[in-house]
Amino acid sequence: MAKEKIDVSALKIEDIDPKKLGKDEFADLLDAFDGAELNFAQIDPQNFARIISRASKDQIETVMSRPALRVRVLDEVFRRMEAHFRSDRAGATKAVVHFHIVDDVYETIIEDSACSINKDPSREPRASVTLTPADFLKLATGNASAPVLFMTGKLKVKGDLGFAAGFMSLFNIPKA
Repeated sequence: MAKEKIDVSALKIEDIDPKKLGKDEFADLLDAFDGAELNFAQIDPQNFARIISRASKDQIETVMSRPALRVRVLDEVFRRMEAHFRSDRAGATKAVVHFHIVDDVYETIIEDSACSINKDPSREPRASVTLTPADFLKLATGNASAPVLFMTGKLKVKGDLGFAAGFMSLFNIPKA
């Protein structure tokens, strides 16, 4: 028997409180945004960061364990990286960073005071970053610290470690 799709048409983002939901209910709710009038692109960064900050580790891991949902969430986070890029901080920086998140690889290209994202990496990276989907989501929403993730072995870097350490400072990271 198929699960009934959650009706999100009357739902307001401000009303979502992961602390009131089980891990599967939380994942089902986020999954219900697919094709709905309200979609991930319409959730402002601060509300998304707030939702992630209130979600438990189990809730985030459940969301990210669903391949189609994980890809939708990651695609939206990386899409937003272009919009949150701080060209004033980048200066003449030219660099490529590959993010390895399970079977997904995203290529971030910084050049000409702009940021672009590819899902089909084609350039040699200055740094490659590997972490779990849940840890990436926490990092991208300001709910985890890159140095702490690195020191605890949850974030691995190959290549230019110094550049990778300052990479996130090139973006406005939303705060909950």
